[in-house]
Amino acid sequence: MSEARVIDGKEIAAKVRADVAAEVKSLKASHGLTPGLAVVLVGEDPASKVYVRNKAAQTVECGMNSWEHKLPEDTSEADVLAMVDKLNKDKAVNGILVQLPLPKHIDSTKVLNSIDPDKDVDGFHPVNVGRLGIGERSLVPCTPRGSVILAKSVIPDLSGLNAVVVGRSNIVGKPMLQLLLQENCTVTVAHSRTKDLPAVVRQADLVIAAVGRPEMVKGDWIKPGAVVIDVGINRITKPDGKGKLVGDVDYADCAKVAGAITPVPGGVGPMTIACLLQNTVDATKMQHGIK
Repeated sequence: MSEARVIDGKEIAAKVRADVAAEVKSLKASHGLTPGLAVVLVGEDPASKVYVRNKAAQTVECGMNSWEHKLPEDTSEADVLAMVDKLNKDKAVNGILVQLPLPKHIDSTKVLNSIDPDKDVDGFHPVNVGRLGIGERSLVPCTPRGSVILAKSVIPDLSGLNAVVVGRSNIVGKPMLQLLLQENCTVTVAHSRTKDLPAVVRQADLVIAAVGRPEMVKGDWIKPGAVVIDVGINRITKPDGKGKLVGDVDYADCAKVAGAITPVPGGVGPMTIACLLQNTVDATKMQHGIK
């Protein structure tokens, strides 16, 4: 059997960003609006700093306004909440993102729940979770949204497919379930307590792996020809002592069986920022009653 088609997340993310840039141009021309994204970064986490820098660069490239609010590691929870409150009230700010993880002395849930749901471009606020659950217009978590776009790049109509989501987190697994239901898939959410997990995954036409365990999903778990979307990103140490990024899927093993598969890195990762930009445009439209 031939090797699986590689789903190029970088290429597809570039298309999403081009669409976003076109929408931004149109909003400026027709409504005099420039969407704006504010990012709050507390502390000095190296990965977060790189991520925030990339977000800011791509926001500006798409013609949007970008604001970064960098706060020291020892900033109090009250001061972070005050910053969010200020951004909630700022009409120029259409999207607010508080970069996780926050320092241990700050309650992440409290901070995320203080963001105005209409500006919550991460889609984590309980109001957006509820709206997604009942099929109302909502801001959707970026990684699941990007994963659906990647799957549809291979199969434009997902209707009727058997989809298995491995992982039940609030950030990926649960919203993934809702989005796939909207696409008319039959969805199973599997997890570490699922009996005979390989047999469950083997039934899937579409597998979304989001469990946080390096290379857990093996080739003999995959139905021949299935589409595999690997959300995982794990740093492992190779026998030679060097670090390597891998997904939740054993790529080499699964690529022999799958019809199409996302690589790590270069698959779902680039889509997350692209969908964040799309969410910022969507939030701007929602705030101004634009369809």
